[in-house]
Amino acid sequence: MYASTYAATDPAHANSTSAGSGASHRRDNVMNDEKKTILVVDDDEDFLFQQKVQLEAAGYAVITAGGSKEARKLLRTTKPDMAVIDLMMEEMDAGFTLCREIKNVYPGCPVVICTGVTSETGMEFDAATDEERAWIKADALLDKPVRFEQLQREIKRLVR
Repeated sequence: MYASTYAATDPAHANSTSAGSGASHRRDNVMNDEKKTILVVDDDEDFLFQQKVQLEAAGYAVITAGGSKEARKLLRTTKPDMAVIDLMMEEMDAGFTLCREIKNVYPGCPVVICTGVTSETGMEFDAATDEERAWIKADALLDKPVRFEQLQREIKRLVR
């Protein structure tokens, strides 16, 4: 699994160890306090890398985890300003479960779920109605492949 911490803004955890990897990851303390930290969770290493590069280029601090288990460990010591998570990882509903956990621990943290389920299965998910939002808990759902402009629009809408 791939998990790493990049340019986190919390100096209190300067020597944190990434969940499951055993490797120390440097947290850049020279980062501007105004940079927002985004947690990206996906079991697809290519998606993680692509999002990390694009988000950092757009001025965000990025923390990545290769699955929901790694994300849970990171969330014990790090409070992101937003989370972007995959729906299907270790379990079919891992993204929904992780989203609910994030909202319980950090109620103000916006969560965007990215999923390829619609293109793979034809099943559509949405969080447009009150009933769907009560069950899904995500602030937005994006179908993969996710265009960066689409994700960036959601980040600007949700992160203040």
